[in-house]
Amino acid sequence: MTKPAFLITIDTEGDNIWQNHYRISTKNTHFLPRFQALCERYDLKPVYLTNYEMALDPAYIEFARNVLSRRAGEIGMHLHPWNSPPLAPLTADDGRYKPYLIEYPADQARAKVGHMTKLLEDTFQTKILSHRAGRWAFNEYYAALLLEYGYQVDCSVTPGINWQFSPGNPHGFGGTDYRDFPTQAYFIDLENIAKPGASQLLEVPMSMQYKYSTLLNILKKGFDRLRGKQRTPSMHWLRPSGNNLNQMKKVTESALAHSYDHLQFMLHSSELMPGGSPIFKTDADIEVLYRNLETLFDWLRHRTVNMTLGEFYTKSQQK
Repeated sequence: MTKPAFLITIDTEGDNIWQNHYRISTKNTHFLPRFQALCERYDLKPVYLTNYEMALDPAYIEFARNVLSRRAGEIGMHLHPWNSPPLAPLTADDGRYKPYLIEYPADQARAKVGHMTKLLEDTFQTKILSHRAGRWAFNEYYAALLLEYGYQVDCSVTPGINWQFSPGNPHGFGGTDYRDFPTQAYFIDLENIAKPGASQLLEVPMSMQYKYSTLLNILKKGFDRLRGKQRTPSMHWLRPSGNNLNQMKKVTESALAHSYDHLQFMLHSSELMPGGSPIFKTDADIEVLYRNLETLFDWLRHRTVNMTLGEFYTKSQQK
């Protein structure tokens, strides 16, 4: 059996974005070298999906240039439209509501993608090929924009999750509904991003599995409907949450059992810093995180093949 690719994607953004609505800091930059060193011990090449404030941080620029110069990782694009130029308010308080890019007028969305792409390519003197949407929101127009600006890979799809219950613009329709999207990587259909097609944009979905059985999910949905509530099904992600090492292993075991072509791990850069996120608040929390990461990486080392998103794209084209 061919080993799947192991892909590490890091949403590289400001500190504690969950709470910091108006004053964005980037202190987590200084905690990235430790993570990079751990990855290199296991011959892993992280993809740092970089947003606006990090692309302006001198320490991050130095760090990322060093990673690129040694071919020890990849720099991609991550777009938070509410604070990414050119700025044009969409709601009464964009910092609070954090609207999705897919909620902006087409010309504003295009301008934001163009500005971020140029900023990253000018700063790092390399073609930016990989991308993840802010708050996981993606649609057909967004996909066409990525192709227009030369991107090869998107990794915004979270199979099974319906983000429509997570509002951006309070007068909008929420995020993207991914309940019927593939779990395997696929070149997308530009007319329907939920289907494989003939475009040159490769979609690499997040690795996750349902927390409960199909029957229990149906029962829970019916119970929520009776209570007047709507929720997306609970999922286990290949993403650390402090005490979920066993769950992450189960996600990988399921993918291996189904002969998936990839495993995609994700983390926010701010989660590598004490107090940078709601989950990892203390030095002790960070030490637990690193112990879990080391255990997971060691467990995967003989089960997977380490790649960047760009390398996975090249492999996928050769199939």
